[in-house]
Amino acid sequence: MSEARYEGFVPGRHILDAVGNGGFRFADMSHRGSILILPTGIYAWSVQSAQDLTASSFDALFKEAKDIDLVLIGTGINPAYLDEAIRWRFKELKIGVDPMTTTAAARTYNVLMNEGRRVAAALIAID
Repeated sequence: MSEARYEGFVPGRHILDAVGNGGFRFADMSHRGSILILPTGIYAWSVQSAQDLTASSFDALFKEAKDIDLVLIGTGINPAYLDEAIRWRFKELKIGVDPMTTTAAARTYNVLMNEGRRVAAALIAID
């Protein structure tokens, strides 16, 4: 499993303009690789597949838990089940969690963010 890293910070709340080709477009820029979208901004995220997901993969997100009601987890091109330890950590912090494909998570994030909801996203890049 890869160790989660959080680099490449873009402050602020941004709509996702595109998903695919190994990354994302937002804030008039493109990023190759996975991303964490948090209340403080968008971070590069080293997770490359759903198999890499551990509770520690979400450490940066958990630090902002007081400002998050729901997390959308884009698990790649296929939906994936979250490990029980991950689900329990979200439950302890009273954060809803919804895993789905990355494309569906990105679309849902945009809608909820436009509604002013306290939503975050953890999105695994897809080709």
